[in-house]
Amino acid sequence: MKKAVFPGSFDPYTRGHDALVRRAVDLFDEIIIAIGTNTSKSYLFDLDTRTAQVSSLYRNETKVSVQQFNELTVDFCKAQGAQYILRGLRDGKDFDYENAIAIMNQRLAPQVESVFLITEPEYAGISSTILREI
Repeated sequence: MKKAVFPGSFDPYTRGHDALVRRAVDLFDEIIIAIGTNTSKSYLFDLDTRTAQVSSLYRNETKVSVQQFNELTVDFCKAQGAQYILRGLRDGKDFDYENAIAIMNQRLAPQVESVFLITEPEYAGISSTILREI
């Protein structure tokens, strides 16, 4: 069974996030959208609100679940029995950032593989940070 974790703070969850999950649902048997907190961010929505918002989008999608987490992503993956971390890439800057994290995750948990999907062009300019500012 191929199980992936799509981690993030998702504040707010964007159409780009949704498009990525909808594409990935054909690649994995199960996707866990793991919503956490990042101590370097200030939030528009609290954790429970974000979880409820995202959960409502996938209430009819049996292969997608939403959970909260507060540990290292690789530790969450191991606890869930997930072999993959799903991430989206909008541009080269995202690649550089995500590549560094993937290398560290590989050292911490070699059994968990990072999988990157390129964001659809219409969503490449959208970020949660920009939406919070607006």
